[in-house]
Amino acid sequence: MFYALLFAVLTALVTSCADTAPAGTATIRSGKTVYVGQTAGGKPDGYGVLMLGDSIVYSGQWKAGRRCGYGTAADSLGRMVTALWSVDTIVRGHRADSAGIYTGEFDSCYIASGHGVYEAHGGAWYDGAWRGGMPDGFGCGVTHDGKVQVGEWAAGRYRGERMTYTAERIYGIDISRYQHGKGRKKYAINWGKLRITHLGDISRKKVSGQVDYPVSFVYIKSTEGASVRNPYYLSDYRKARRHGIAVGAYHFFSPTSDASRQANYFLRNSRFAKGDLPPVLDVEPTPSQVRKMGGTEAMFSRIRTWLGIVRRRTGVRPILYVSQQFVNKYLPSAPDIMRDYMVWIARYGEYRPDVRLVFWQLCPDGRVSGIRGDVDINVFNGYHDSFGKFIKEETIR
Repeated sequence: MFYALLFAVLTALVTSCADTAPAGTATIRSGKTVYVGQTAGGKPDGYGVLMLGDSIVYSGQWKAGRRCGYGTAADSLGRMVTALWSVDTIVRGHRADSAGIYTGEFDSCYIASGHGVYEAHGGAWYDGAWRGGMPDGFGCGVTHDGKVQVGEWAAGRYRGERMTYTAERIYGIDISRYQHGKGRKKYAINWGKLRITHLGDISRKKVSGQVDYPVSFVYIKSTEGASVRNPYYLSDYRKARRHGIAVGAYHFFSPTSDASRQANYFLRNSRFAKGDLPPVLDVEPTPSQVRKMGGTEAMFSRIRTWLGIVRRRTGVRPILYVSQQFVNKYLPSAPDIMRDYMVWIARYGEYRPDVRLVFWQLCPDGRVSGIRGDVDINVFNGYHDSFGKFIKEETIR
């Protein structure tokens, strides 16, 4: 309303005055641009308005022909930006639109760029780096539903926390029969020499210091479906416990077998001693397998059956192991599972997954002294204090 009124007044002023301005003001024309306001030495100086045709380009303070002080301008979308200027450059400004309010730095085109804060009318907000009018870089924010996001943004999309791998983090591995060789070649695991020595090359990682980490936990594949067992499970389980490594069992879920049969098969062939890690359900269906199960809801019905049986028998909540793609595509359809069960996620990128995370499988091609070949490397979502709490509260009693 204010700017519409100002525009009408200035338009009438310029039209009626031609080359003569009222007392206290002057009119300066240059091509299609017209300046109406205070001057000094023939240049805008003080308060004035610059117009291009019928559009107000800038209204506010000037000094020696340049915008300097507080003023208002419109961006390419017609949104008004009120800002502090210095030598024709915005120092910091404020812009409101139908979705919310932005306060921060702008580029020469009045687009949010640099550091800024955006408060949406629905309660969400973001404080951090901007580029091209969108969050881009490091920042922190809160979504409309109250979810806190701290980490890296790219072109307005939250990517996650960029991890730095150090010796202070808690690392572990997951193994199956493949760590004992293929075909006729058989290899033993030297449990007394286990050290993580390489975090793989499949993705970019930020590592601080030398990679030489102890193996603090290990998950061993026990069963698959309702008929497949890992022949090395029991031996590896006993040796891991003997060497003081926190150990747990996982089951590879079959989309073609009855869920209750799978749960009972896993329970019969696995060990659950006091202090063992929570059991894990490894779910990795292809889209066609999901369709053959009857769709997303039918799949989650089977998953709930397995989780429920194993939870009642072991006395602890199992953990759900899934991929990032599974999280993005399917997990939002099961809010009860997201709420009640921790997630172990496979994501081979540099950003920490944005889920209710307990473990993160950061690479499938790591190296561990004492084991021949590639090994899956995992990191616990926390440090020693939270890992100690996890061992105390979530393991087999």
